[in-house]
Amino acid sequence: MAPLAVISLSLCFLLPLLSPAISTNSEGNALHALRRRLSDPTNVLQSWDPTLVNPCTWFHVTCDSNNHVIRLDLGNSNISGTLGPELAQLQHLQELYKNDISGEIPKELGNLKNLVGLDLYGNRFEGEIPKSFSGLKSLRFLRLNNNNLTGSIPRELTALSNLKVFDVSNNDLCGTIPVDGPFGMFSMPSYANNMRLNGPELKGLVPYNFGC
Repeated sequence: MAPLAVISLSLCFLLPLLSPAISTNSEGNALHALRRRLSDPTNVLQSWDPTLVNPCTWFHVTCDSNNHVIRLDLGNSNISGTLGPELAQLQHLQELYKNDISGEIPKELGNLKNLVGLDLYGNRFEGEIPKSFSGLKSLRFLRLNNNNLTGSIPRELTALSNLKVFDVSNNDLCGTIPVDGPFGMFSMPSYANNMRLNGPELKGLVPYNFGC
């Protein structure tokens, strides 16, 4: 079994450094684009040199035996910022872990087919849960709690047959709670402290987005 890839980012707008030539490696390019979105007051990312063939020698980056990025670990690094669509180029990423990020969750994360864990709890995310997450067929853990997310829980997520853990507590979600697919086994604390979330869906009686 391949090692779980982890992103522990804390991301927000870097004062861009002088930009050397960009790497020909797509994952290196993606991470360099990500760095430009970040505020890094303690220079945690100073080793992220885009002129290298690949990013596997960068601090806080772990690769597999084929030099594919499987882990980013930037937790507790005093970094802040936003996620961008470039993360979709990290196709071998298997887990996206707790960060300190603001803005909307990029819908492009739905293209990360190898992702087994998406832990974006305890951030400042806003906007809706992307419907594109329905494409994360390997996903087993989805924790989006303690953010500022709004809108309803996408019914497309009921197709995630491997999903074992789901937590959207402490947001501002609305509508009703799905009951199909894996959602039949998630307990009510997974949805706690969403004042406009109205309980399990009553099919044929109440629209799923009731109260939104």
